[in-house]
Amino acid sequence: MTDAPNHEFRSGFACFVGRPNAGKSTLTNALVGQKVAIASSKPQTTRHAIRGIVHRADAQLVVIDTPGLHKPRTLLGERLNQLVRDTWDTVDVVGVCLPCDQRPGPGDAYIVGEIAKLAHRPKLVALATKTDLVSPTRQRQHLLAIQKLGAEAGVTWEHIVPVSATTGDQVTDVADVLCPLLPVGPAYYLDGEITDEPSETLVAELIREAALEGVRDELPHSITVVIEEMRLREGRPDDRPLLDVFASMVVERDSQKAIMIGHRGGRLKEVGTAAREQITKLLGTPVHLDLRIKVLKDWQRDPKHLNRLGF
Repeated sequence: MTDAPNHEFRSGFACFVGRPNAGKSTLTNALVGQKVAIASSKPQTTRHAIRGIVHRADAQLVVIDTPGLHKPRTLLGERLNQLVRDTWDTVDVVGVCLPCDQRPGPGDAYIVGEIAKLAHRPKLVALATKTDLVSPTRQRQHLLAIQKLGAEAGVTWEHIVPVSATTGDQVTDVADVLCPLLPVGPAYYLDGEITDEPSETLVAELIREAALEGVRDELPHSITVVIEEMRLREGRPDDRPLLDVFASMVVERDSQKAIMIGHRGGRLKEVGTAAREQITKLLGTPVHLDLRIKVLKDWQRDPKHLNRLGF
């Protein structure tokens, strides 16, 4: 069977995979043109398969940002790795993110090798992310290393694309190579939709993103956020709406709770202010954020807690 003519509309799914902090979420946001996935310098920031929708005249590309594949230390880590593997079975293309400021290593080889074992392997594109952090010479060396990585794993890269999601350099090129690899088909989402994630999920993620800034050691992995309730405040005039958001940050120990509250509540106030600004920008409605902190002992290792928290 020959490929369909290029002028036919294409639609489908691509997921970005890679080690933690490989630039997957930042690239997802750059392609969509708006923040749908939180990004942080902290490893293992992404905990859900977030879908972002890219609309073009010739295609609709649904990008799935997945957690970084890693050696799990908790039951949560095991479940996140399984989420990544499950996603591979549902997409047309996998974009492997290989940051230019890090040499391809055993972790990258493991990921590519696992994809190579799939019975129904998606098409593969290598994405040399974070080009803004290296010199042109280093970038060329990295592209050669990516070619070698694919050859050693026995996979064929459809394309190798250098890109900087931070500066926007060659982000359009990524869409240009992904879309022709999608099957011919109709659009799945209405024009203008950028994600199918519920507002509650996006709000929870924005609060967690704010909470991750400035924390240290193991604490980022111990934080999750639960939205208890979201509702428009009654009695407000139509031209002055106010959204009340009641949320809980969940940590594993009392000592972590104390860190997140901070001296005289200063840390909690900082998180609330930063999160409220991002939520307002996302939803286009002024927000009152009621943010509390709860302790669920060792929730990352407790299957009952994980199930209740949506993992």
